[in-house]
Amino acid sequence: MSKPTPEVYEEGKGMDAHNKVMRDIRAKKDKTYDPHEPTRVWLDEDNTPSGVYQSLTIILNTGGCRWARAGGCTMCGYVAESVEGGSVSHEALMDQIQVCLDHEAEEADEQSGLIKIYTSGSFLDEREVPAETRQAIAETFGDRERIVVESLPDFVTQAKLEEFVEQGLDTDVAVGLETATDRVRHDCVNKYFDFADFEDACAEAIAAGAGVKAYLLMKPPFLSEPEALADMKASVRRCAAVEGCHTVSMNPCNVQRYTMVDDLFFRGGYRPPWLWSVAEVLESTADEDVIVVSDPVGHGSERGPHNCGECDDRVQKAIKDFDLRQDPSVFEQVSCECEATWEHVLEHETTYNMPLVE
Repeated sequence: MSKPTPEVYEEGKGMDAHNKVMRDIRAKKDKTYDPHEPTRVWLDEDNTPSGVYQSLTIILNTGGCRWARAGGCTMCGYVAESVEGGSVSHEALMDQIQVCLDHEAEEADEQSGLIKIYTSGSFLDEREVPAETRQAIAETFGDRERIVVESLPDFVTQAKLEEFVEQGLDTDVAVGLETATDRVRHDCVNKYFDFADFEDACAEAIAAGAGVKAYLLMKPPFLSEPEALADMKASVRRCAAVEGCHTVSMNPCNVQRYTMVDDLFFRGGYRPPWLWSVAEVLESTADEDVIVVSDPVGHGSERGPHNCGECDDRVQKAIKDFDLRQDPSVFEQVSCECEATWEHVLEHETTYNMPLVE
């Protein structure tokens, strides 16, 4: 991978020290990827304001998030899976879409009502996905019911979202907000925008007749477990109060390669969040007027959100059940002796002695 360099767009938008460290880490990646193949594609079920849908999730392989190429977020290694050179042609991107359609035809009994499209960056950034490709994708999925596209708030405009709304699609834009606390977003995540920019993106979505799905990050680096738990509870509630934001997806941090979190983890300076913390956030915010979901990637592993190893699968199953039914009573059905250790961590762990336990 060529060493990424900041462009005018990125300069001055993050902590210079963070960006320098992240550029050095990312430059270690040397694997290449086929621009005609998507990064990932899978089928799942998702809860939306209009009900539970079978979903087709597509991660397009683009030239990568422009912010990540400048240095980017401390926990995100997705740019390491991007195509060399910084851009992918319209034809290659549409080949990727066809691969995903073929996968759906082979694996599903029927078409998915919900399409989710991610780029590990910003789908609405025309350096990643050209305008003609965006329009072609809108037309390709015009016969579905609902679509989610991912973007940083900078690129969210009424005109871009209307391309999907005009196809008759219930349209949502997923924004990687990470936290409602500006200081945590800036200093721990190294993300440059403010909560006010998220609110502006919500206003653009409303004007287009679309909605917003906020992505939050549970336990970025440099926060203790109790700090991360409190931040997530407050962030869910603050997102729920923003007009147009109907869903919050809380993503527990996992340790990805070519990231600052990976370097900290290797040196004993970071532990992914407890699954008990994820359950606590979901249970305590279930009364908010917003759908709150979570999909702990890598659950039960040392590099993913985990408890003691004995109860991880049970707690993960309860979280998935909550995602679909939004019923906090599911968490009353799981317990484990390690809850006492988790409670001890919440009482005693601070930023000066973390992680308190592995």
